[in-house]
Amino acid sequence: MTICWDPFVEIVKKHRRFLLTSHIRPDCDALGSELGLAEVLESLGKEVLIVNGHPTPPNLAFIDPAGRIRTLGTDVQPDLLSKFEVLIVLDTSAWVQLGPMADIVRGFPARKLVIDHHLSSDDLAAEPFKDSSVEATGRLVLDAARALGVSLTPAIARCLYAALATDTGWFRFPSVSSGTYDCAAALVAAGAVPAEIYNALYERDSVGRVRLRGLILSRITSELAGRLAYTYVHKDDFALMGALPSDTEDVINIVLTIAGTQFAVIFVEQAGGDFFKISFRSRCALDCSQIAEQFGGGGHRAAAGASIPGTFEEVRDRVLSVVHGALA
Repeated sequence: MTICWDPFVEIVKKHRRFLLTSHIRPDCDALGSELGLAEVLESLGKEVLIVNGHPTPPNLAFIDPAGRIRTLGTDVQPDLLSKFEVLIVLDTSAWVQLGPMADIVRGFPARKLVIDHHLSSDDLAAEPFKDSSVEATGRLVLDAARALGVSLTPAIARCLYAALATDTGWFRFPSVSSGTYDCAAALVAAGAVPAEIYNALYERDSVGRVRLRGLILSRITSELAGRLAYTYVHKDDFALMGALPSDTEDVINIVLTIAGTQFAVIFVEQAGGDFFKISFRSRCALDCSQIAEQFGGGGHRAAAGASIPGTFEEVRDRVLSVVHGALA
């Protein structure tokens, strides 16, 4: 699935104003890819605006110290986006993952591109630059920069290293290859400082975040002789623990570390109630993306997600029934 970047290079050469966006509840791969690509395009004299449907989570704000990433409806209004010549969607190919930006993408009057590494895909009526064998969208942005002949700066390297490191679980997921380390080495040589990025990501937790994590872990339920483990968060838990919704990120990976666990699920109730964000993790043959797609979601073989309406009991029973059947 190697990407031919020649068409992308031609598009960049022919246009001046670029609008970048990514998925709701943006993670480091989404944010780092957006910021890294913005720096790449601006080094070529392009005008770039980054607009997402959801704000940057506070724990990831370190990646955008200048506050470049705007939020639709808060920092920028939809009618200001029509002047751009090219819209690039990064790190997703799914309508549901675009949230408030979905209407912008649908109605965008000019050229649309997708740069993504997820297997799941909707037709966004955009030109795809996709490779699901790649470990992170940040890796694809690095490839695009090389195709454009752009020299890496410390700002580009920092963003793309954060994207690459987080989407590989700090280089421990099965998606990691020798090529991953080659890319990481190039980014470090260009100015990325792994210790600083790791510290910003994992060593600055709030008290509320730690308390919420403890609550979530205390609720773990193990089934199927330990092969399946799941846990949950109710919307009221955030206020109770003094935490934020973004503080649930990565907890599911801890659940999967339990010896004998092959598949893990977390149910996170959303602010409006009667609606849950589900995350799946696998370290067996069961493909998370195939489970997620049954609920309108998607992702990768080892990690995927979906959003499902209903009460906790309804959503839990519905999802676990499918997972039980798949693991049987």
